[in-house]
Order: sequence, then C-alpha cells, then structure tokens
Amino acid sequence: LSDCLACDSCMTPEEGARVFQQNQKELFRVLNLNKKCDTSKHKVLAVSICPQSLPYFAAKFDLSVNDAARRLCGFLKSLGVHYVFDTTIAADFSILESQREFVQRYQQRNQEEHALPMFASACPG
Repeated sequence: LSDCLACDSCMTPEEGARVFQQNQKELFRVLNLNKKCDTSKHKVLAVSICPQSLPYFAAKFDLSVNDAARRLCGFLKSLGVHYVFDTTIAADFSILESQREFVQRYQQRNQEEHALPMFASACPG
C-alpha cells in the first residue's frame, strides 16, 4: 500500500476504506484477537503474494524461488493466516477478461461508435 499513488482512479470510496484496513498494524491486531477468542469467532485472514517478491526472499535466504514460496506460506500460516494466494491467478483472470472485452469491442467496431479504442491499464503501485 505504500506504493499507492492515491489517484482514486481504481477504487470506490467503499473499496478505499477496505484497502485502508490492509496494513501490518491491522493484520497483527486481528491475529492477536484471533488468538484470544474461540475459533467460531475468528476473522478469516487471507494474504496474497505477488510472484515478483519471491525472488527477493529466495536470494536473501539462499533458497530456490519455490522453496521461498513454500516457506513464506508456512510462516504466514504459522502466524494464524488462514489462506495464502498467489496473485498470478488474478492477473491471469484480468488478462482473459481484457481479451474477451477487446474481441467483443472489435467485433462491434462498425456498429457502435465508441467500441474502439479500448483503454486498459494496471495500477502503477
């Protein structure tokens, strides 16, 4: 989140409030609360890891990238995180959806005035 440019182009106010809650302080607050209450009252914690961060951990600890991913996942789960996801799957879905939209717009280019151009971007943060 420290890389976010706060341009407000990608989020509604509701999403912005949720993003604000995603920080280290809030994570540890929820982890500590989960330790103090019974499991039926736990907040479910999910962490997403971008694949670009894994080579850093691998180099720092002299591990393969796959081993670094396994160890990081194990570490997060040992803290109390319930689910750990790789963001690659979300990027793949985004590409597939952009492809589908482009094909649809391209096929409608003669019938619909604003079908093209199609702009797409990813958050620079």
